[in-house]
Amino acid sequence: MVEVREKSWAENVPQTFGAGPTDPIRLQDQPGTWVRVDVAAPIERVWEIVTDIELPARFSDEFLGATWISEGPELGASFLGRSLHPSIGEREVESFVDVYEKGRSFGWATVDRANPGSRWRYDLSANGDLVQLRYSMSIGPGPSGISLAIEAMPELESRILRRRILEHHANMTRTVEGIKSMAEEAE
Repeated sequence: MVEVREKSWAENVPQTFGAGPTDPIRLQDQPGTWVRVDVAAPIERVWEIVTDIELPARFSDEFLGATWISEGPELGASFLGRSLHPSIGEREVESFVDVYEKGRSFGWATVDRANPGSRWRYDLSANGDLVQLRYSMSIGPGPSGISLAIEAMPELESRILRRRILEHHANMTRTVEGIKSMAEEAE
């Protein structure tokens, strides 16, 4: 008999932790992931695309879109994001721009400025004739749909978090590939 082992999820998807990690992973670790792509377009064009809060809805199978609540994009601005997930249905979540360095970094926290349910961020850097685009996210430490699932099934916390990170990573990959295509087609 030949035994075939699948690579662990950790080998397939890059991981980040705001705190920790513990073994097994917990929400308190603020687990996350990131994706990166090189884009053959001017940094100004890539910046214009990543600061369009509606854009990920074109590529994500979960994110439906967003509407600015206050003037944005700028530091401190807020928007209402809409998502649909088969486990919890459709929901709206307020988000707050907590990183804004024009042409370099754009990020937001969800649910609560002081205790976010998640954090999302685009970072751009010039790399010769290319723009390196990095899209990252972390879950927690505050309340969110995932914390509700963990409260309902605490014995499955690590599994729930791993599955959620895989879902996010897949959507994030589609998003950066879409950004790359849009930016390069404009050239």
